[in-house]
Amino acid sequence: MFKKVFPLSSILFLRFLGLFLVLPVLSVYALDLEGATPFLVGIIVGGYALTQAIFQIPFGTMSDKIGRKPTILIGLLIFLAGSLIAAYSTDIYMLMLGRFLQGAGAIGSVVTAMIADLVEEKTRGHAMAIMGGFIAMSFAIAMAIGPVIASNYGIGVIFLITSALAILAIIVLFVKVPTPPRIKHIYHGKTSTIEILKDSNLLGMVIINAMQKGLMTAAFVIIPIFLTKPEYGFNWDKSELWMVYVPAMIAGLIAMGPAAVFGEKKNIPKQIFMVSIILFIASFVMMGLTDSSSVFVTAVIFFFIAFNMMEPLVQSMISKFAKVHQKGAALGIANSVAYFMTFIGGTFAGLFLNVSGRETLGLSIGAIGFLWLIWTAIKMKNPLKHSHLFIPINEVNMPKLESLENEHIAEWYINETENLVVIKYVTSAIEEDELKLKIVN
Repeated sequence: MFKKVFPLSSILFLRFLGLFLVLPVLSVYALDLEGATPFLVGIIVGGYALTQAIFQIPFGTMSDKIGRKPTILIGLLIFLAGSLIAAYSTDIYMLMLGRFLQGAGAIGSVVTAMIADLVEEKTRGHAMAIMGGFIAMSFAIAMAIGPVIASNYGIGVIFLITSALAILAIIVLFVKVPTPPRIKHIYHGKTSTIEILKDSNLLGMVIINAMQKGLMTAAFVIIPIFLTKPEYGFNWDKSELWMVYVPAMIAGLIAMGPAAVFGEKKNIPKQIFMVSIILFIASFVMMGLTDSSSVFVTAVIFFFIAFNMMEPLVQSMISKFAKVHQKGAALGIANSVAYFMTFIGGTFAGLFLNVSGRETLGLSIGAIGFLWLIWTAIKMKNPLKHSHLFIPINEVNMPKLESLENEHIAEWYINETENLVVIKYVTSAIEEDELKLKIVN
C-alpha cells in the first residue's frame, strides 16, 4: 500500500511545500510592494484558493473522464507558470496574478481520488494519514525555512524554488506513479453536485473542510503581521518567525498520529473534530487578547494542533461517504468550497485589519468558531463501519447482482482491471457468507 501512496503523496508534498514556503512570511513582505494595503495582502495570501475553488470541481470531474494522470499534469504546468510570474513580480497586482495562476492548477482532489482508486477502503484511512503526514511535513519544513530564505534572499527566490518543485513533481508523476485500475461504475444514481450535497454526511464534511481551510489563511495573515508590526506590541524581526512556527508544527505532527488512529480505528471522528474546534476557538481568542509573546506562541501551537488533528480525517471521511463513481466529483466539490473559504479567510482577516483592531478580530473569529462547534455537536454523526466483499467476476450471477437491493448495501461496482465485483456493506448488519450466497453462481 505504501508503494502506491508514496509517489502521489510526494507530489502533494512538493506542491504544498511550494505553497507553504511563502505562507509564514508572505503577508509582511507583500505589504512592502507597490500598491499594497492590508486588504490586498489578504487577497494575496488566500488568492490562490479563489482559483482553486473555481477549478477544483472541473478538475475532479475531468479526472473521472480523461484519467487522473493527464489531469494532474495539466494542473502542475499551470502551477509552474503561476510560480514563475510570482517570482518576477514587481508590484502587488503582478503578484496577485501569479498567486491566482498557482491556484488554477487545482489537483488536490484529483490526487486524493487517485489514492482512493489505488488502495482498498479498509486501508484508505492509513493511506490518507500518510498523505496528511506528507502535507504536515511540508508545513513543518516550510515553517522552519521559509522565513530564513525570505529574510536572506527575498520572497522571489521562494517562488523560484516553488517552480523547481513543480518540475520535480511532474517527473515523479511519470516515473513513479502507477496507473490506477479502470473501474466500471454500475450504480443507480447520479454524480451531480445537487445529488452529492443531498447526502447529509457529505455536506457535513464539506462544511468542516471549508471552515478548517478558512481559518488557516486567516491565521497566516494575522500571525506574521501581529508579531512583526510594532503597532501590535510584539515587534519581532521577520527572520525570527521560525521560532513560533517550528514548535507549533512539531506539536501538530505529534497530535496528528493519535487523532488519525482514534478517529479511524475507534470510529470517533466527530469527537476529534470537536476537540479541534475548541482548540481553534482558544487559539484565535488568545491571539486577539494577549500581550505576552509566550501566550501568543501557545495560541499558535493550539492552532497547529487543531489543524493537524483534522487534516487526515477530513479527506478520509469524504472518500468514505462518497460512492465510488462520485469520489472525484465529491472531493472536487469539498475542496472547491474549502478553497473558496481559504480565499474568504485571508480576505476577511485583511479587511478586518483595515478597519478594526487585534482584539475585535480574535473575538470575532472565536465567535464564528463557537457557532461551528454547536453545529458540529448537533448535526454530525460518526460513520457506519463498512466492509468490502471481493468476488471474482466469473463466480458472480450478474442478474442476481443487478437485482440486489438491501438497505445495508451502500454500493457495488466492477473493477475491470482485476476482474472483481466489489460490494460495500454495513459490517454489523450483514454476514459476508450470507451476502455471498445471494449472488454467486
